[in-house]
Amino acid sequence: MLSKSAAKAFFLGGTAITLAVFLSLTWDTFQQIPGRTNAAALTDQVKRGKHLGEDNNCMGCHTLFGEGAYYAPELTKVYERRGPVFIRSQLKDPEAMFPGQRKMTNYHFTDDEVEALVAFFEWAGKVDLNGFPAKPTLGAPAQVLVAAAPSAQRPQVFSQICVTCHALGGLGGTVGPALDGVGTRLDAAYLEKWLKDPGAVKPGTKMPKLPLDDAQLGELVTFLSSQKTLKEVAQ
Repeated sequence: MLSKSAAKAFFLGGTAITLAVFLSLTWDTFQQIPGRTNAAALTDQVKRGKHLGEDNNCMGCHTLFGEGAYYAPELTKVYERRGPVFIRSQLKDPEAMFPGQRKMTNYHFTDDEVEALVAFFEWAGKVDLNGFPAKPTLGAPAQVLVAAAPSAQRPQVFSQICVTCHALGGLGGTVGPALDGVGTRLDAAYLEKWLKDPGAVKPGTKMPKLPLDDAQLGELVTFLSSQKTLKEVAQ
């Protein structure tokens, strides 16, 4: 057994060591906060986007940083998952992106407000959350009788926007028709005309006019044109 003096020394020594470890870890944590929170990118525009999200109660339906509701999609990584083109379109007119389906309120944001929200979501997606939220585990694409030209590269805008409504290779949405073999059915000129303004080609269509720049439009036309049937690819 320890004597009273030895027990006292043990207690005081252990307390001092534990306190020193606690203070060291606290200091280290505060040193890492600016980098982990992407503090350098906290511009006035980002701050405005944050306040817009709070004022319009985005977390009443969405989850952000693990907090909020689960009625609508998670927003922490929405910039990485969907990209700025989709976010802008969704914020400007939610119904146009999902005709007859999307229940998100149209808040009639101005262009400046939309850009502030986009900036906020971009900032949020770069905060270091140690892998949270985890990326979804998706199954392998279904086997379908189509193939793309070997040189075709799937554009980022296709993965962020087009698959929301259209399927390719068995994966994607079901709002619009599947795009397997679309390059066989439609030529590049028609695809470009359609993507520029669907309503001008087919009045009343449910497909919205997407705010694509020339580079994104060209990438999509090239990619979709490469989606041929297996018979045509083999020739």
